[in-house]
Amino acid sequence: MSILFHAYPLARTALFAMDAETAHEVTLAGLQRAYDCGATRKLLHAQPESPTTLMGLRLRNPVGLAAGLDKNGAYIDALGNLGFGFVEVGTVTPRAQPGNPKPRMFRLPRANALINRLGFNNQGLDAFLANVQKSSFRQHGGILGLNIGKNADTPIERAADDYLIGLAGVYPHADYITVNISSPNTKNLRALQGGDELSQLLALLRDKRAELAQQHQRQVPLAVKIAPDLTQEQIDVIADALLAHGVDGVIATNTTLARDKVAGQPHADEAGGLSGAPVHELSLAVIARLRERIGTAMSIIGVGGILSGQQAREKLAAGADAVQLYTGLIYRGPALVGECVGALARR
Repeated sequence: MSILFHAYPLARTALFAMDAETAHEVTLAGLQRAYDCGATRKLLHAQPESPTTLMGLRLRNPVGLAAGLDKNGAYIDALGNLGFGFVEVGTVTPRAQPGNPKPRMFRLPRANALINRLGFNNQGLDAFLANVQKSSFRQHGGILGLNIGKNADTPIERAADDYLIGLAGVYPHADYITVNISSPNTKNLRALQGGDELSQLLALLRDKRAELAQQHQRQVPLAVKIAPDLTQEQIDVIADALLAHGVDGVIATNTTLARDKVAGQPHADEAGGLSGAPVHELSLAVIARLRERIGTAMSIIGVGGILSGQQAREKLAAGADAVQLYTGLIYRGPALVGECVGALARR
């Protein structure tokens, strides 16, 4: 177990010599091999006890994996056994799509950051659900979130059609469902965060969820993932819409379009969403404003730029109920999971 953790800095040197997307694929394949041979099986049970409740769900601990790392839900068990209390996979779209042209992922090591413009590359809903159903993470007490989006070639005025297809598809297999309306890499997607557009989408999702809850005899919590590039007034409008339509949680935040904290660095001018350390303060501000606006009526998941246990604590201090990791794992490795769980258990 400790060998896996301590070997990561050496592995990172080799991985960082590769193209970022290739390294991503190699890492997931290697993690799966380690899981298959039992090398990571004890990690899930090696964390301190830190149970918490999120959107009415009981978590082993409040440290989760953010969507995007495993877009097709192909590595749920291997990732879950790194010690996460919950795992979110996707974003999945109704139909398979290749995403944007390569190269489309870039490291900014000086800033502990990434820029990606992947564009919801995934194998589509049917393949995604087949992978989800093969996994056993939920059967062993893990909480699984499924993240849905729209296809790139679906006109924005028909976006709700894709979200309704996704909602119906993932509903029987999810502990919670995330509606991703904040990726900067699908044209016009963030327009769905506008007041009227968001209310119309949420009304349709609310009605569809009610129908699905009756059909499946269970109510699956619904979360919405929002951007960090919002004014206080925009955050208030979003918060009010989420409350009005009975949404259970909000994930704050996705990647940023801002470049002020990485200006002048190699790849800083690449198009796409910036993740990692530069997003931490942005997400804290969004979390704090959301909590001020919604009170205790809704759960908040804090994500963006967590590279230490202390930063996980800062997310909760700002008002989050739980956190998610992504880019921090790339720079720190699997030891970050345990560090964050330990820091939050001591909080």
